[in-house]
Amino acid sequence: MPPASWGLVDANISMLFTELPLTDRPAAARAAGFAAIEAWWPFGSAIPPDAEVAGFERAVRDAGVKLVALNGFAGNMAAGDRGILSWPGRQQEFTDNLDVVMELGTRLGCRRFNLLYGNRIDGTAAAEQDELAAANLAHATRAAQQAGAVVVVEPLSGVPEYPLRTADDVLGVLGRLPAALADSARLLADLYHLRVNGADIPATLDRVHARIGHVQVADVPGRHEPGTGTADLAGWVRQLRQLGYDQWVGLEYAPLETTTAGLPYLGLAGEAAAPSTAPPQPPPPQPQQRA
Repeated sequence: MPPASWGLVDANISMLFTELPLTDRPAAARAAGFAAIEAWWPFGSAIPPDAEVAGFERAVRDAGVKLVALNGFAGNMAAGDRGILSWPGRQQEFTDNLDVVMELGTRLGCRRFNLLYGNRIDGTAAAEQDELAAANLAHATRAAQQAGAVVVVEPLSGVPEYPLRTADDVLGVLGRLPAALADSARLLADLYHLRVNGADIPATLDRVHARIGHVQVADVPGRHEPGTGTADLAGWVRQLRQLGYDQWVGLEYAPLETTTAGLPYLGLAGEAAAPSTAPPQPPPPQPQQRA
C-alpha cells in the first residue's frame, strides 16, 4: 500500500524539493504528481516584506496546487527555536505574524494553521509560559474560526526543551481553551514524532482520532521516505481512514537522495520524476533516533 493509495496526500515543501528555491517547489510538486502542498513558515521573519509574500502566493497559484496547511512563524528554527506561542516578550510579534498567516492562508484557501508551542525558557516559570500560550492560542483560534479554518498543535521529538511530546500533552493544551473554540483547535498527529517519542500508534489513534485536525508521516528511524524504515505507516494510515479521518496526510520526510529520486518508489511520481536505477535504500541499522 504505497502512499499514492492512501487517499489525500500532500507534499511538505519545506522538507521536499529542497534542492530547488522555495518558489520553484510548488511547481516541482505538481510535476511530480501532487495536487496539494503544505509548508513551514516560508519566510525568514515574522513579518516578511510584501514582495516575498506575493512571490510565494504567486508560486502556489501558478503551480496549480492547493496549500492545505501552513505553519506560523516559529522563531529561528536552525538555532533550535520551535515556536513563539508560549514565549514571553514576543506576544506582539506572535499577533502580528498571525495577521499575515491568516491573510495569506485566506487568499490561498488554506484551512489549517500549525502553531508550534515553543520551547521552555530558562528563568521563566513553565506556568507563566503555559498561561501565555493559552491566551495566544485562544486569540489564534478565534481568528481561525472566523475564517472557517482550524489551528493545529503538534508534539515534537528531538528537542528536549519542547514540552509537548505526546498526544495527551497537546490535548491538555487544547483543553484550556473555551468550549466554544474546541472544534477549531485540534491535534496535529505527526506519526513520526509520536512514534519516536514511544507512542503506541494504533492505540493512540483509536483514542484521539476524533481530535485530529491534520496528519504528517515519515518513516522511523531516520525520518526518510515511507518504506525505508520499520514503521507500519500503511497500516496506520489505513486505520485512520477506517476511523473516519478523510483529510490530508502530509509527507514530511527527509529524502535519502533527491526528492524526485525517491518518489517513483512511493507510487507518487509524475512524468517529471524519472526513476533512478535502484530504489533508495534505508540507512544501516542503528539505535532509534529522537529526531
